[in-house]
Amino acid sequence: MRERADPSIGAWARRHRDDARRARAPHGDQEDNNAQKDENQDGDQKNRRRPGKKPLIVLAAVVVLLAVVALVWWFMTRNEESTDDAYTDGNAITIAPKVSGYVTKLDIDDNVYVHKGQLMVQIDPRDYRAQVDQARAQLGLALAQLNAAQAQLDIARVQYPAQYQEARAQIETADAQFARAQSEYQRQHAVDVRATSQENIDSADAQARSAHANVMNAQAQLKTASLVPQEIRSVVATVEQRRQQVNAAQAQLDAAQLNLAWCDVRAPSDGWVTRRNVQYGSFLQAGTSLFSIVTPQMWITANFKESQLDRMRPGDSVKISVDAYPDLKLRGHVDSVQLGSGSRFSAFPAENATGNFVKIVQRVPVKIVIDDGMPNDHPLPLGLSVEPTIYLKP
Repeated sequence: MRERADPSIGAWARRHRDDARRARAPHGDQEDNNAQKDENQDGDQKNRRRPGKKPLIVLAAVVVLLAVVALVWWFMTRNEESTDDAYTDGNAITIAPKVSGYVTKLDIDDNVYVHKGQLMVQIDPRDYRAQVDQARAQLGLALAQLNAAQAQLDIARVQYPAQYQEARAQIETADAQFARAQSEYQRQHAVDVRATSQENIDSADAQARSAHANVMNAQAQLKTASLVPQEIRSVVATVEQRRQQVNAAQAQLDAAQLNLAWCDVRAPSDGWVTRRNVQYGSFLQAGTSLFSIVTPQMWITANFKESQLDRMRPGDSVKISVDAYPDLKLRGHVDSVQLGSGSRFSAFPAENATGNFVKIVQRVPVKIVIDDGMPNDHPLPLGLSVEPTIYLKP
């Protein structure tokens, strides 16, 4: 007969089996999860090791496209040189008066167009008219003195030779008188004293001495009259002096007339008035800047790098774009290349022989003449930024 099991022991055994089963259950799940993770990682590694072909094809296509674009761009621009260091340039004539005075007439305004020879400013001319009249009077006086000197020269050319001939005739007369007096003297002293008188002897002596004195006087006058060429040259020198005085008076008259003409300030060329610094009624000093005239002639001054000048030659065609007018397209050609960099002609040129030398790429101004494309309704101001593109000859 079996012994009956203790119910308390059976319950304990069942609880122990359940606890052991529960203890094993989490470890089993974790192992399953780990196994699942390992499988996923293996799959990802396989996927990484074996990428698709589509990204490689796209990358290759992009590289080829970029290479083609770069080749086309180089082929199209290999004969072009451009710079953004370029500006519009032209002639700006500074107008300044050459005489001083008050402004009595002002016929210009800011930014107006003037023609060559047009009267722009007039300075009070009354003082300069008085100077012209005074100079003209001085010229008349000098001319009168010159005419008088020329008349004296004409008289001298006749008078001095006549005086010389007269002096020679007086010598002959004096010699004849002296010879007669000498004969009388000898005759009075040769006869017997009883045949003459003492008075006759004394008279003969006096006449001989007087005749000798007349001969000496005539000889002296002849020496004086023999200076005819010197006397004539003296009068000729006086005439030349008067002629030079006439020339000086004429020069003074010309200067006075020129100063009077400078009272009218006229336009030296066609162009636009800029930077006006004159008002009606103001007093002007000679040499003071009044305004400037910008002529219609215009060109481009482009400062290219020295490395861009190898193939650049005068006559190369140029396309020009203006920053202020994007729709404006200008055409021109290279006129000349300056024989010197910009730094060489600056106010303070570089002293490369002193201190530490650092090589800097120099820029050389290039003159570009505009051929067509200039607007008809408005001019281009000087100093506008432009960008020229030069098409080099292959």
